[in-house]
Amino acid sequence: MDTITSNSPEATLALGEQWAATARPGWVIGLEGDLGAGKTHLVKGIARGLGITEPITSPTFTLVCEYEGRLKLEHLDFYRLENDDQILTSGLEPYFQPEGIAVIEWFNRWTGPRPADFRHVTLEQTGEHERLIRYEDIGA
Repeated sequence: MDTITSNSPEATLALGEQWAATARPGWVIGLEGDLGAGKTHLVKGIARGLGITEPITSPTFTLVCEYEGRLKLEHLDFYRLENDDQILTSGLEPYFQPEGIAVIEWFNRWTGPRPADFRHVTLEQTGEHERLIRYEDIGA
């Protein structure tokens, strides 16, 4: 498990850009953290690093937003879903094997098997602008 301290929103964006530079097709990034922890901000950095210029917003109500860049970005949000059954009946399981990369906010709602090429990320707000970002690659 690696740990990074982000001292600003710009640093969180930069981390996302760094991750995008090495992103490869099939990669799934699962994000966990309280409201306001910086999950969507990290996704914005990933999108920017993939060359996506359109605005990135959390797909809390639509469940999925798709963007075209160097790799296709599939941005999901499980916040309104309570368990594996709701995720499966919502038709979201195919996103666990994306064409490009999938970034899933509130991934902790899923308790089933982890995707094959998976980065588990936990964001914790430790100050007004400071975030502790822990991540681990599983199966990569």
